Formats: sequence, C-alpha cells, structure tokens
Amino acid sequence: MSAAAIFADPAAERRAALSERLMNAASGAFILFSVYLGDQLGYYQALSTGGPLTAKELARRTGTHPRYAREWLEQQAVAGVVLVEDEQAPPESRRFRLPPGHDEVLARPDSLDYLAPMAQLVAGAVRPLEQVLNAYRSGGGVPYESYGRDLREGQARMNRAMFLYQLGQEWLAAVPGLAARLNSDPAAKVADLGCGAGWSAIGVARCYPRVQVDGFDLDEPSVALARKNAREAGLEGRLRFDVRDAGDPDLAGQYDLVMALECVHDMADPVGALRTMRRLAKPGAPVFVADERVEERFTPNAGGLEWLMYGFSVLHCLPAGMAAQPSAATGTVMRAETFRGYAGAAGFRRVEVLPVEHPLFRFYWLSG
Repeated sequence: MSAAAIFADPAAERRAALSERLMNAASGAFILFSVYLGDQLGYYQALSTGGPLTAKELARRTGTHPRYAREWLEQQAVAGVVLVEDEQAPPESRRFRLPPGHDEVLARPDSLDYLAPMAQLVAGAVRPLEQVLNAYRSGGGVPYESYGRDLREGQARMNRAMFLYQLGQEWLAAVPGLAARLNSDPAAKVADLGCGAGWSAIGVARCYPRVQVDGFDLDEPSVALARKNAREAGLEGRLRFDVRDAGDPDLAGQYDLVMALECVHDMADPVGALRTMRRLAKPGAPVFVADERVEERFTPNAGGLEWLMYGFSVLHCLPAGMAAQPSAATGTVMRAETFRGYAGAAGFRRVEVLPVEHPLFRFYWLSG
C-alpha cells in the first residue's frame, strides 16, 4: 500500500469533492439564468434566424442595449452556448452564432428537445424564496400564485411539445380501446383537470378531431392563457376552459376520458381529486394520470432525475401543496406506491402503469 493511500484523509477528499461540486453548481446556475435572459429577450430566436451577429446587430434586432447584448454574448461564448467566429476581432466587431443542434434546444418550441423554458420554470420556482423560508419555519405553505408568471408559463412551455405531439399519439393510445372511442361517434367528451395553459387539451383535440375537451383549473391566469391558446389554435368551438371546481355534481358521469397531467402531486387532497375524477367518468371510462417518473423508493445518491424532482419539490411543489390545509403534503416525489394508495382510497379497483417509456413521466390507467 502506498504512503499516499495510508495517509489519505477521507474527510479532506469529501470536502474537496463537495467544494468542486458546489462551484460547478454555481456555474450551472449562472448559465441557466443567462439562458433565461436570452430566452426572454429573444436573443436565441434572433441568432437562430439571423446569425452570425455582432452585439450591435443583435441589439438592433431585439430592441435591447448593445453593451448588454455584448456582455451576454461573451458570457454565452465562455459558457460554450454560442460560438464566436472571430475572437481576436475588436469587441464591437465579433460575430456570434448558435452552433448546429443548439438552436433546437434554445429556439425551436416545437422540438421535443426544447429546453429554454426550463430556465423560466426555475426562475419561477425561486421567486418567492422568502415565503418559502417562512413556510419551512411555520409549517405553512406558499400559494401557487406567489410563484408568478415565470413558473406558470415556464411549465406550460416545457410541456407544450410533449402535449401536442406525444399525449394523443403515444400516451393515450396506450390505454386499451381508448383511441377507438375518441375517434368514434357520438363525439367523446374529455375532462382535463389542472389544465394549465391548455396545451394538453389542444393536443388531444388535434389528435382526435371529434372530441370535445373541458379544461378545469383554479388558477385564473392559467385559464385565460388556455383560452388564448385555444383561439390561436382555431379550436375554440371544441375546447372550453373554466375556473371551476370539477367536483360540481352536475358534471358527474359525463366524460369518456378524465385526465390529470403532472398535477396530482401538487394537490392538497389528492384522494379527493381522484375521487372527483372517478365520479366524472362514465361507467367503464378510463381515468388517465401522468405524473413524475421518480424512483420506486428513496435512495441516497439516486441516479436519473431524482435530483431535479427533489429540487422542484423543496422549492415549489411541497410549499404550494401545503398552502391549503389539511394537506397530504405529497411533494413532487410521489412514488408509484404512494399514488396507488391514493387511488385505492379514492375507490379505484384497478391501477396500472402503462408500458410507455418516458424520461420525465410515469403514466397510470385507472378504472373501476
């Protein structure tokens, strides 16, 4: 055994590794929030359609100040997000462009690889940090509206392409017999609980031209955004969005499909919400739930995206879920066993995980 091995200090090694990890995390945070600036200011779109550009040209195209545009471009080049064509040129003459592939991640909303909205989503998650601190001390919660426009729009933009191009074509199609019903007469009715900005309803309506979708959400700005998106999609006649409690007895037994996408874990009363979904469905009609694809059990140093799910949970999903009391206090990391327990308590006799592979979501089919 070498002398180095004999005298190695495990605590020192761990200290150095953690210090390096935190410095890398700080680097990532600055890159992420600079992506937020580029996304919100239209810089990536301008570079995607008009690059290579100087800072002055970028500023002119986006209505921003050239000195700020130059600093942002240089930071992006240092971070490896954009390329500079002539680094030895005077600062005002340097030209910058998005390298091949980066445009799809940063400037192509219809791509399933589009990730620029992640920066907006994280910006929303950290917006009410003081309220989150107070919630941790008091045991209270942070209302959803405190997270503001960035969280609302960031989440909607992150899910948009998936809901438009995968929800109907792949996810719902995996439910036995459902596609046939949605394509048949009389026209099927779909209830979308926690509809958000309406992209899920739009995706279903586009994929199945006969269906009528009713979206329900308690967040008024989300419903306003959903109505706007439906108008722009030309689907107003088949989509309806309401700020309304879906537990209204008048809605019972009306729907051929009831779905809730990425929202059950946020609910203070998930059992009550699932019970409502069961009442909304016609006899024999399926209930479809998509929620986070977390590990089956808690494991320190877990792989996959467990770090991401816990990150959103400690900052947003748990505090928002505890804003109403009493609360199940689920958080983002709702494991499959927990969800099955909720579904069973809500009266469902059958809970199956659909055989659809996806990096972010697990898909449940409930009946009975």
